[in-house]
Amino acid sequence: MKYSHQRELILQVMKQSLGHLTARQVYQRVKEELPTISLGTIYRNLNVLDEQNLIRRIVVPYGCDEFDYNPTEHSHFFCTKCESLYDLEAHIDQKMKQVVEETTGYEITNTNVVFKGVCHKCHGRKEG
Repeated sequence: MKYSHQRELILQVMKQSLGHLTARQVYQRVKEELPTISLGTIYRNLNVLDEQNLIRRIVVPYGCDEFDYNPTEHSHFFCTKCESLYDLEAHIDQKMKQVVEETTGYEITNTNVVFKGVCHKCHGRKEG
């Protein structure tokens, strides 16, 4: 992958984030340091970083994809009430991957599993 100052700055923003970011959130943070950058440039570079396994794209139900600096295989949980995205332990993916490979004969090279439900913060919260 050819060096790009813009890509390096995007990767730095991702590394400094403690959670998951949408392309628009990355754009807002990068724009503070590089005001001329476009949202299209952000999308293109996020796609390249994802393809190079430096970050992970998470397809979020009913919303914008989010990006995770942790490129290792792990599952996510999406709360349908507060729309938060949480990391889950990697062993969930590994067990599912093994079962699918054994039953189908397919070789799985990557997984992107998102469970949906209600998080513990929202579970006890009353609708109002």
